[in-house]
Amino acid sequence: MKEYQTITEISGPLVFAEVDEPVGYDEIVEIETQEGETLRGQVLESSEGIVSIQVFEGTGGIDRNASVRFLGETMKMPVTEDLLGRVLDGSGNPIDGGPEIVPDERRDIVGAAINPYSREYPEEFIQTGVSAIDGMNTLVRGQKLPIFSGSGLPHNDLSLQIARQATVPEEEGEGEEGSEFAVIFGAMGITQEEANEFMADFERTGALERSVVFMNLADDPAVERTVTPRLALTTAEYLAFEKGYHVLVILTDITNYCEALREIGAAREEVPGRRGYPGYMYTDLAQLYERAGRIKGREGSVTQIPILTMPGDDDTHPIPDLTGYITEGQIVMDRDLNSQGIEPPINVLPSLSRLMDDGIGEGLTRADHADVSDQMYAAYAEGEDLRDLVNIVGREALSERDNKYLDFADRFEEEFVQQGYETNRSIDETLEIGWDLLSMLPKEELNRVDEDLIAEHYREDEGEQVEATAD
Repeated sequence: MKEYQTITEISGPLVFAEVDEPVGYDEIVEIETQEGETLRGQVLESSEGIVSIQVFEGTGGIDRNASVRFLGETMKMPVTEDLLGRVLDGSGNPIDGGPEIVPDERRDIVGAAINPYSREYPEEFIQTGVSAIDGMNTLVRGQKLPIFSGSGLPHNDLSLQIARQATVPEEEGEGEEGSEFAVIFGAMGITQEEANEFMADFERTGALERSVVFMNLADDPAVERTVTPRLALTTAEYLAFEKGYHVLVILTDITNYCEALREIGAAREEVPGRRGYPGYMYTDLAQLYERAGRIKGREGSVTQIPILTMPGDDDTHPIPDLTGYITEGQIVMDRDLNSQGIEPPINVLPSLSRLMDDGIGEGLTRADHADVSDQMYAAYAEGEDLRDLVNIVGREALSERDNKYLDFADRFEEEFVQQGYETNRSIDETLEIGWDLLSMLPKEELNRVDEDLIAEHYREDEGEQVEATAD
């Protein structure tokens, strides 16, 4: 281990130092200030004679007289099954007052990419208890399904609801759900108030017992934000592929992560890409998202729900745009639904789960799941189109059929999407609500549902009740 006192420049979160021997990329660095404080950093760039170091705790207190030590190893996460129930900061240090972590092993936080040949296709249903997700945009094990939200929308409430309610239904019958399912919660750049809300909810509901929480706050250094999701995913991979857990990773907020990348890129004076973000942001995000999946011959799985707030509610912004290319769909939160008091305000029309078809049906959820979802989507889309027409010609100018679709759209939002953040619906409850709504429509309108399923589930009295109400 060599020690240098050769700092030449300090720029934002970066320190530049001269060296007389090769230094490895991503190598861990300790910087000791004149006051005796030791800060940790990581080699960001290494060239002949000079290295740039990103300092996790920020560069405050560092001057040209500080000592730089290169440790000769990359950053590692101490992993053990005992991490469940613990709260860590954004650098992986315990902040819950509990004992020190005694790791089973220490793993490189960058992780190894899953060999495509070894990947197992995701197709087992995960029940979140949220009808708009389970019924219309189903999450399956090993999938990466982001939530696209906006500033001020209740994505935190939705993420907490998913964290405490998510289960693997087939495990429930064996009485092993608690030991088989784990949640890794990685928070990046959140406020102290949000952190307090998260922890109060985890402790109130008992969800903390099966969770590992990583907390990077808004006043923590931006550089630490680039480390937090990697620590979370390294922990998830260990629990999934070594200990057999089905792990759900919730990362919020990816936008704060990307802002940290932009800040570091500006400090390095890199040529910026779209809207000032680094040109390599697609690759960087892919390195995170592609760590979800299943491996042949391994019991566990890693499923990701990244949450990002779209700046200006713009889904063409680089962050949601690139995320959409990498992930398998998206759940979209809607400002209009939120203003109507719908909880959670999920707009199912622009939402999508590309792996849904393989994770539902007989033996997974229910035989009627796909047909019910398709028919509700079509009916709600038609009702939405008719709302625009009503604004022009008035409701009285529409036919009886059109009015039924308008009523369907209203009830779909009020009864199917609306459920509050404390209600946990099983997939059977979700589909039964779907049949209640579809039974508002005449049978001949259900052209996306198998006739046998209509005969089994259609409620004649529901249609009669709607007609009586209209009269």
